[in-house]
Amino acid sequence: MAHVAEWKKKEVEELAKLLQDYPVIALVDVADVPAYPLSKMRESLRDKAVLRVSRNTLIELALKRAAQELNDSNIEKLIEHIQGGAGILVTKMNPFKLYKFLEESKKPAPAKAGVPAPRDVVVPAGPTPLSPGPLVGEMQALGIPARIEKGKVSIQKDTVVLKAGEIITPQLANILNQLGIEPLEVGLKLLAAYEHGIVYTPEVLAIDEEQYISMLQQAYVHAFNLSVNVVYPTKQTIEAIIQKAFLGAKNVAVEAGYITKETAGDILGKAFRIALFIAQELPEELLDEKTKELLNQQAQVIAAQPQPAEEAEKKVEEEEEEEEKEEEEALAGLGALFG
Repeated sequence: MAHVAEWKKKEVEELAKLLQDYPVIALVDVADVPAYPLSKMRESLRDKAVLRVSRNTLIELALKRAAQELNDSNIEKLIEHIQGGAGILVTKMNPFKLYKFLEESKKPAPAKAGVPAPRDVVVPAGPTPLSPGPLVGEMQALGIPARIEKGKVSIQKDTVVLKAGEIITPQLANILNQLGIEPLEVGLKLLAAYEHGIVYTPEVLAIDEEQYISMLQQAYVHAFNLSVNVVYPTKQTIEAIIQKAFLGAKNVAVEAGYITKETAGDILGKAFRIALFIAQELPEELLDEKTKELLNQQAQVIAAQPQPAEEAEKKVEEEEEEEEKEEEEALAGLGALFG
């Protein structure tokens, strides 16, 4: 049996102990992070997380030991995600916050041949500090519209020179570096994170917060409307349900001519409009002066009303305003619901 160095045994023991002291265990790739940026990242992690860089084989052994000590075999699933120059990062932050923190901590880095671009690379339009030379021809060969203006190289329009995931060529790396464009990122790349028996991958953790907030707001509005329509009273919907019931009861009472304090005005108004409608059909000599005056006023009002197209447009605007009002009321309820 091969002899195992004491320092390796001690390293595995310390790593396993570290894994047991924190609820969240993450694997990060530090292979492409230079020493100085890595030291700055350790400083930024202070009081938030502990980063320990070690050999991949020792990390694997530490994960197995921690799984045994904690009686949780799910921790061993992290072994599947060890790659590159892995490091262990333990923290009390939940995996989603940790992923967001690591992404926001990344810094721009110069182009490097043979490395895939993390996102689309754009050469912006405008003047550059570069003097005329062979570089102009190289740019044009790559589809970058460059020409000489006032003794300097100028880019004529924004140009996408690389799509996300495509490999940076030596020629393009040289051009980007001379233009001062930094398409790469330096930072800790999260490989996977473990919490409460679940292993999260970057694809799961990379959420669009604004999109999820919008989805929650829409879900709340739909739930609010459903609750009102099926008359399911809650703290947030009881007022709208009562208002809807009141208006429904009032409309029924008005149509039935049932006079109450709340319906008397509407019933009299309805009767008055019916009376004017009947008066329009009678000969003018049968009408008194007051009725003629009222009919004349009604005719002026009708004449001043917008044409059908204008009326439809106004109706749409009113409906949009009503929808906005309902959404504002629903979102106000959402704010109350989530504090």
